[in-house]
Amino acid sequence: MMRNYVIRWSFFMIGLAIMALGITLTIKGQKLGISPWDVLHVGLFQQFGLTVGSWSIIMGILIITVLVIMTKKPPRVGAILNMVLVGVFIDFFNWLLPEPASWTGIVVVFLLGIVAMGYGVGIYVSADMGTGPRDSVMMLLVEKTGWKISRVRRGLDIVVLAAGFGLGGPVGIGTIITALFVGTIVHLSLPQSTIVLNRLLDRKQVIEGEHLASKKA
Repeated sequence: MMRNYVIRWSFFMIGLAIMALGITLTIKGQKLGISPWDVLHVGLFQQFGLTVGSWSIIMGILIITVLVIMTKKPPRVGAILNMVLVGVFIDFFNWLLPEPASWTGIVVVFLLGIVAMGYGVGIYVSADMGTGPRDSVMMLLVEKTGWKISRVRRGLDIVVLAAGFGLGGPVGIGTIITALFVGTIVHLSLPQSTIVLNRLLDRKQVIEGEHLASKKA
């Protein structure tokens, strides 16, 4: 039991770190545009002050509050850790990684960031230790509507992007690419990550777990 617990938390932490790395890489390539949620955070910052990080936390708190009201369940520890640790990881990677020196570097870094974001989300969500505020909304809508993760993620990103653009947040071609493709990558990475996790947990019913992963996606 303890072994499984450690494996799940390890998956959760690794996924958060990979997702944060992806976010940092897209920020390094921000000349192409930033992600829809960051467009919203920057737009709120431009209109009302505070900092972009503060608005990210405020939005997370608001989303968790709404989810608690809707589901009548308290947030899981993982959801709280997500809010805190992703910011810490982003700051670390931002300090560690150099700025790309050319447009080719910017494009490569940005595209790698999108892939890392999508796989990071898939890995940490598969651990089932609690999703972050934004991904919790995504998973709740998937559960309620029966739609594919890629469709729900894309729809959420487009709505958030529209709100951020209305507030004056910066939008570029990279923003559109992120909105369209991160959800698709999560759609692929979540079942893959769940299969790997099930095998690491050494479950007897691996086939059933794989079927569940495919159903989630």
